[in-house]
Amino acid sequence: MFRTRLLSGIVLVIIALVLIILGGNVLLAGLFAVSMVGMFELYRVFHIEKSFLGAAGYLAAAVYYLNLIFPFIPDMEVFVLGFLILVMAVYVFKFPAYKADQVFAAFVGAFYVAVMLSCIYRTRVMEAGAYIVWLIFLCSWGSDTCAYCVGVLIGKHKMAPRLSPKKSIEGAVGGILGAALLTILYGWIFQEQMRLNINDMFILAGISGIGAGISMIGDLAASAIKRNYDIKDYGKLIPGHGGILDRFDSVIFTAPCVYFLVTYFM
Repeated sequence: MFRTRLLSGIVLVIIALVLIILGGNVLLAGLFAVSMVGMFELYRVFHIEKSFLGAAGYLAAAVYYLNLIFPFIPDMEVFVLGFLILVMAVYVFKFPAYKADQVFAAFVGAFYVAVMLSCIYRTRVMEAGAYIVWLIFLCSWGSDTCAYCVGVLIGKHKMAPRLSPKKSIEGAVGGILGAALLTILYGWIFQEQMRLNINDMFILAGISGIGAGISMIGDLAASAIKRNYDIKDYGKLIPGHGGILDRFDSVIFTAPCVYFLVTYFM
């Protein structure tokens, strides 16, 4: 099991490296594919993955990603309201085929997976984005590693015992501090390429610390959904890891966090 998990993890990292290094439309296409699989996994929990409601969600995600390449939506409120009207139309004209929770899942799922993951691309195309984009993974997967190590060593107080009994408050603090310290090291290594001064490094460290904290919310939120619906994993696409949502649950939250914080403070 450990060998399978390790090998599939290595393959996953290689794919992520290739897509992010290439950037542009290649990265966007990769994220769109990941989003479609992730939405399918989430919709399957609510039994709408092959329904008209599911199709409405997939269509909304496709329109959103297409708009990132060829901007044709003048205001994102138009997109949000249009999508809401679409799912409500399906709800009304197919009544009583769907329950209200399925309708809300179809609507929220497109934003929870597709829109939030798209922030990886939006970060990559910004100035110095080729370097800043890695902070998304540093404060999700990197902080997770730091949190695990600290939790194993000194973790005593449970953070969310009903959702994840192994996670501790000490581990969470270690993950946040670890992400911040790793970011300072990362910024120091690529200081010239990113054109950073000391203040910039500490701002990025703060952003990573916040992102690390929010990544834990993403992780626990995904766990909460699984607990509510009594499932172990969202899928089996990644051997030893589960599905897309099992592996990217924290990245989904750190991507918009890093993107917007860097946009506003850098």
